[in-house]
Amino acid sequence: MSDPAPPPLRKIIHIDMDAFFASVEQRDFPELRGKPVAVGGSAARGVVAAASYEARVFGVRSAMPSVTAARLCPGLIFVRHRFDVYKEVSQQIRAIFHDYTPLVEPLSLDEAYLDVTDHLEGRTATQIARDIRARIREVTGLTASAGVSYNKFLAKLASDQNKPDGLCVITPDRGPDFVLSLPVGKFHGIGPATAAKMQAMGIATGADLHAQDLDFLMRRFGKSGRYYWNISRGIDYRRVSPDRIRKSVGAENTYSADLMTLDEAFEALAPLAAKVWGAVARHELRGRTVTLKVKFSDFRQITRARSLGHAVASEPELLAIARDLATGVLPDPRGARLLGITLSGFDHDDPDPAQLSLFD
Repeated sequence: MSDPAPPPLRKIIHIDMDAFFASVEQRDFPELRGKPVAVGGSAARGVVAAASYEARVFGVRSAMPSVTAARLCPGLIFVRHRFDVYKEVSQQIRAIFHDYTPLVEPLSLDEAYLDVTDHLEGRTATQIARDIRARIREVTGLTASAGVSYNKFLAKLASDQNKPDGLCVITPDRGPDFVLSLPVGKFHGIGPATAAKMQAMGIATGADLHAQDLDFLMRRFGKSGRYYWNISRGIDYRRVSPDRIRKSVGAENTYSADLMTLDEAFEALAPLAAKVWGAVARHELRGRTVTLKVKFSDFRQITRARSLGHAVASEPELLAIARDLATGVLPDPRGARLLGITLSGFDHDDPDPAQLSLFD
């Protein structure tokens, strides 16, 4: 039996806000405009949550330790995050998306896929992307970049090509060749660890990936091998899913001083459990698997998990399991610089997982 015919090409837009958190701060506080800004803590143990483009010129990036960012950019201005404000702006932006199509798949507060195939109303997808960017600027005072293509993978690649405040279109005749020259580290779905593994195999670009046969990629990367084989050819059959089912809910915190005792860890886990339980209660979720994440002072990281035969019934039960997991790995002479709790194993099955993360 021959393989089924591939689905018809879609018209997909990927919208990505430009330096979203930092741009909101610069919008609301004029004295920050045109200056290098980092959203996050400036203390020795702080982490950059977002960086303005003025800061990125110096190499400042999100998830970078604040001390490193300050060293790279001596004039860097640190501001505390205001997640409630960012969420409000995100809701304004999503309302604009829904004026154009019901098929909106948010990836985070600042980016989303839109499938406009059946909602063109005499316009092209490129015209809709231009309209959306103009409306975002009008409503929020912020800029967004957009990628337009015939699948999600290429639309996301495209949105990153002309940042900030840019638009890029990858048509079906350009898609396969467009992928070939890009480094594999730029591909959505290939993280730093996988990119390093590929580099060690001599796979540095899309062309290198394209040269590998499917069996080789499946042997080396398991079921992800087929995805890698497809994207090296500009193929991506994933649909835009407006109702992605949440796979996990997590919260974590980085501490200003290492946690050296089990009592300190027990105390620190309580607010994390409260935050996770508050989120699952709001979303009416119940999970069976509790995962504890610990990052030590040398930045080495471990996780420990426990799956139950029933859903976790309460916040005290969640906290008790997290604390029990902690007793297996703490105290440690290195000290814990970060702790996290995640609840997963919800009562559904979704091939396109989503995760809600809550950071202090």
